[in-house]
Amino acid sequence: MMPGRRLALLLLPAWMAIARAEPVPVPDGFRMGEYRAPTPAWVPGAVTLDTPEAEALWRQGMAVWIDVLPVARRPEGLPDNSLWRPAPRLGIPGSLWLPEVGRGTITPAQEAWLRGTLMTMAGGGRDRPVVFYCLSDCWMSWNAALRAVQWGWTAVRWYRDGTDGWEAAGLPTEELRPAPGMP
Repeated sequence: MMPGRRLALLLLPAWMAIARAEPVPVPDGFRMGEYRAPTPAWVPGAVTLDTPEAEALWRQGMAVWIDVLPVARRPEGLPDNSLWRPAPRLGIPGSLWLPEVGRGTITPAQEAWLRGTLMTMAGGGRDRPVVFYCLSDCWMSWNAALRAVQWGWTAVRWYRDGTDGWEAAGLPTEELRPAPGMP
């Protein structure tokens, strides 16, 4: 691990505590923009997990884990003849990566993809635990968890600290690829 990254991971818990000193109110609906910002402490109808709880649930192997971080886009203004490779997405092992479904508004195709993937992974029942995450201070996982609650899922979990908290705890990660069928 690069020294700068190690330092950033060591300082992350302190930064997260400072950023969360002021409570963030729960909005009436989905967050529509500025997705990297402090989040509320909870999602209506869902259970918020801290890192030890997330790790315990992950080790049980009974939950469906959904990473909703968007796919990195080629930087605007980068010359066409420039080589660009996005950094690999490292997520919680066994997760499905469903990019873009945590935005405030999703397309009908994205909605169908999310609904279908959830039903398939949960074996057709809406009572299987489903954990949504991305990064700390990421409204996309908050939105996705709220969306699942509104669709009638009864065991929705939100891992608020996401991969930032997971990596800071020294837990394993694996490279993720977007799930098949991404619209």
